[in-house]
Formats: sequence, C-alpha cells, structure tokens
Amino acid sequence: METENILIRRARVIDPSRQLDRVGDVLIGGGQIIATGRVAVDRIPDGCTIIDGSGLVAAPGFIDLHCHLREPGFEYKETIAAGSKAGAKGGFTTLCCMPNTDPAIDNASVVEFIHQRAREGAVVRILPIGCVTKGRKGKELAEMEELASAGAVAFSDDGDPVYDSNIMKLALAYSADLGRPISNHCQEKSLSCNGVMAEGPVATHLGLDGIPAAAEETMIARDISLAEATGGRLHVAHLSTAGSVALLREAKERGLPVTSEVCPHHLTITDSWVFGNKGAPVDVAGGMAYDTTTKVYPPLRAQTDVDALVRGLADGVIDCVATDHAPHDVISKQVTYQDASFGISVLETALGSLLQLVHGRKLSMGAMVERLTSGPARVLGESYADLASMVPGTPADIVLFDPNAEWTVDPAEFESKGKNTPLAGTTLKGRVAATFASGQMVYQGPELRFGEPRPR
Repeated sequence: METENILIRRARVIDPSRQLDRVGDVLIGGGQIIATGRVAVDRIPDGCTIIDGSGLVAAPGFIDLHCHLREPGFEYKETIAAGSKAGAKGGFTTLCCMPNTDPAIDNASVVEFIHQRAREGAVVRILPIGCVTKGRKGKELAEMEELASAGAVAFSDDGDPVYDSNIMKLALAYSADLGRPISNHCQEKSLSCNGVMAEGPVATHLGLDGIPAAAEETMIARDISLAEATGGRLHVAHLSTAGSVALLREAKERGLPVTSEVCPHHLTITDSWVFGNKGAPVDVAGGMAYDTTTKVYPPLRAQTDVDALVRGLADGVIDCVATDHAPHDVISKQVTYQDASFGISVLETALGSLLQLVHGRKLSMGAMVERLTSGPARVLGESYADLASMVPGTPADIVLFDPNAEWTVDPAEFESKGKNTPLAGTTLKGRVAATFASGQMVYQGPELRFGEPRPR
C-alpha cells in the first residue's frame, strides 16, 4: 500500500508497554504511530486510508526471538525473503534469525550479508543472532564483540548446545559487558543420545528412541549456575518440560538475570500427535504409524508438561513465546521417523495456536500479546523497547488480527518454503487481518475491511 496515512478505526487496541487495552483508533503515517485513542474527524489527514477495525485486535507487531531463515547455505529450505513474508502473514514484524547457516553467522561479514539480503527482499525487520563459538563447533569463542558491533542482537550455537562449561562461562561473562543475551539450546547429548521423540509410553509403543526430560533440565541447571556465577545474561531457548519451568521459577525467585521462551507447539500439542492422528486416542498403531511432521527438537512432550508450560507462560515465569520456525524441504520429512529432520514450520500458525489458550481461558488476551511483544523486546534489551510499543513517535509496526476468524491450515498456502506442519487440515480460530511494518502494509488478509465501521 502506497498511501502515506492509515487510520484503523474502533479496534481493540492492546499495548502492553503501557498496560493499554481498550477500543480506539490508531493513526499511522510517515512510518510512525501518530496517535492512538479516539481520533476526531477533523484530525484525519486528507487522503487517509481508513480501515474498519471493529471486531479486530490492534497490537504492536510480534517479535520472534528464534526462527530459522536458512540463508545463507540452505536456500532450498527457506530464504530471508520468503521467511519474512511468512512472518508478516503471521503478524511478526521482527524476526531474529538463528546462526545455523552455511557459513555460520560467526563473523561480521556474514552479519552484513544477512543485512544486505534483508534490505533487498525482506518485508519485515530481520535481526541476526551470532554464534557463541566459531563455526558452532564448541571449541573456541567467536569474536563476540565484532559480531555485536556488526549488528548481532544475541548469541547462540542453536541446535548445537554449548557443551563445554568453561566456554559457556566465558560467553556469559562477555554477555554482561556486551549487553546481549546468550540463548542456549539446552540438551545434554550424553543423555539424549539417538533419541528422536520424548521418552515415554508413545515412544515405547512405536519402538522409537526417547529423549528424557533430564537431557534438557540438566543443562538448564548448569547454565543457571553459570549465570549466577558470572552475572551474565542467560536466555533459555524453547522450554519443553515441567522440570524446566520449575528451574526457571526458582532462578527468578532468586533474582537471577535469566529469561526463557516457549514455542506454540509445546504449548498446544503433545507427543500423542506423533501417532499421526492429530492427538486423538489410539489403541494400536495403524498403517501410518507416525507423522514425521511432529519431529521437533526439543520434542513434543506429555500433557503434564504442556500444562506446566502454559501455567509458566501465564504467570510470567516464561518471558515470551518464540516460534523456532524450522522450515524443511519435502524430502527431509518424507522418510522414516529416525531419518526425518527435526523442525516445524510455525510462523503462519503461531497466532492461531496461541489463541486456543485464550479461547480456552488458560491465558488472557493481554498476556498473549505481551509475551509476543514486550516480553521478547525486554530479552533483547532496552534499545528495542520501541519495537513493542504503540506510543506516538514509535515505529508503526502493527498487527491487526481477528481472534474469532476460523480457518483451516493448508500448507500449500504458506508463504514459507517449508510446508512441514502437523497442523495441516486442522481448524484454528484466530487469524491475522493485516500487518504493517514501518507504516507499510506488508500483509493483507481476507478479514480486512476498508472504510468507516458500520453503525451498531
């Protein structure tokens, strides 16, 4: 949309940065928020495009702290351009991309490459995450200061945990000075071994190697201890177990600088989905014994873990939601469960999944928006607070969504190159109507209506 000014009329405006939740208007222009509240007719600029926001929620654009855009090196799975369009369709206006690329994001030149590709083709903001160790090999610290100066907003070795405790201790010490978090993939590989799904009855039933909860919890406990010793900024990626929530709760009660994230799939589906029956009870495995689109790391777990994660998110022990969007080509999933790649394509289904918790009264609408906006912004640091605000003068990054719109997940309609989702064919309630990045409409959905709202 080329128009300079846009007015969203009579939406439910939720801005967690100032505890705002009320029906009102949002006026944007010049790439910024001009006004929120009730915009009088005589204040509407000439030629302004008016959007009927009645029945819709207007909120700051979502921030994803953990996604995989695959570029450079794996463009057949995803590209920065395609991933950004998927993000916009899902309501995300800021994507933090993980460094498991080829080459890895372990030096300034790769950071600049990502910035350049984003300038050329991305429709939303792309923020690169740099490696903790060179080549993600766990042997030697990357040049963290160089990466930070080039624009890396955090550090992670992603799917390869920082195994060496001394290296992790040094990284956390540097993180305190650089003001950027260390996001560790907490998995003790000597415990997870060749596991491909959660340890438990489902894995036993299918004869698949299981990953115990202790594999995650052991390394989280180590990292919390190291964060306490160094004062470093630890961010724990994709929690999946009840024990992990307990560890984070205790750390926060002691005032440690530790934050965490949880993914939509770990909040809404269980390891029973591995059977390929969308979670419905089964007595025996059928001809289609499993669904490889459910293979993800950390794995889907039991209902007791899901319940603990939801409670942790609702009460603020878990700071934010991150997608861990992990797109794959078709052939990477159409193999045996043991050989299938780990990962789910999540950006375009995240909102619909999370709204299940809202509609089920397990999470308030305000809390959901907060965990997608102000929560991740706080993890990144104070300089990113404007990305999670609708205060006049801040960037006009806005998502407009219909919390009651029902739709059926069809991966063929994804903007992402990755069509790998266990939600294919399921009905979700809640969908993005429009996404604005720096004032430009970068996604327009079928729910969007133009013109003044109809009188009630």
